[in-house]
Amino acid sequence: MKTMGLSRLVLVAPERPRTAIPRRWRRAPTTWSRRHRSFASLAEAVADCRWVLGCTARSRRIQQEPLHPRDAARRALAATASGPVALVFRRERTGLENDELQLCHAAIHIPSDPAFSSLNLAAAVQVLSYELRCAMLGDLPALQDSAQRTAPPAAGAASHAELEGLFGQLAEALEQIDFHKGRAPDSAMRKLRQLYLQANLDSADVRLLRGVLADTQRMARLAGQGESP
Repeated sequence: MKTMGLSRLVLVAPERPRTAIPRRWRRAPTTWSRRHRSFASLAEAVADCRWVLGCTARSRRIQQEPLHPRDAARRALAATASGPVALVFRRERTGLENDELQLCHAAIHIPSDPAFSSLNLAAAVQVLSYELRCAMLGDLPALQDSAQRTAPPAAGAASHAELEGLFGQLAEALEQIDFHKGRAPDSAMRKLRQLYLQANLDSADVRLLRGVLADTQRMARLAGQGESP
């Protein structure tokens, strides 16, 4: 990452503390041992981000726009004008889980050979870091004109934490009004999440929607108590 000009590394639930890292690695000139931050969950790690991209090799049921690394890098760089952007990776053996991909606005797929599609984690990080470096050295204004369906957020876009708060309240409200009618809520929530993510909501939009949901929940409670509003 450092060779490509990137300087912020975040670890999620690391298996080993810094003290367990061999001393010779901690002393290496390119080590991140003193500069990285750690979080207990992915949601906490990306809470301040305006755009989150998950790198995955496998096709998932979550309906997200698949991005080529080059296009993803160009649009991620453009999105930094509105706030932090995160690239999310996981271990090679398992890749990102569905619940982790749900925290992402779009998915990046490195077009490797389908017969041997899984890249080493370090290799995947380097591929994306290289593409970001190329985008940083390119003509950014011209690249911004190539925005597609999932456009990077504009200035003032809602933070990841604000969006997750909205999704949590939406899930609660749908349960309270019996929207799912006994069906599993996962499919509907996946589609609703993507619909809202594609809308590039700002903080005011989120506050308005949460106000609507709060009134919906209040009416549901009154209906459940058999009272008139």
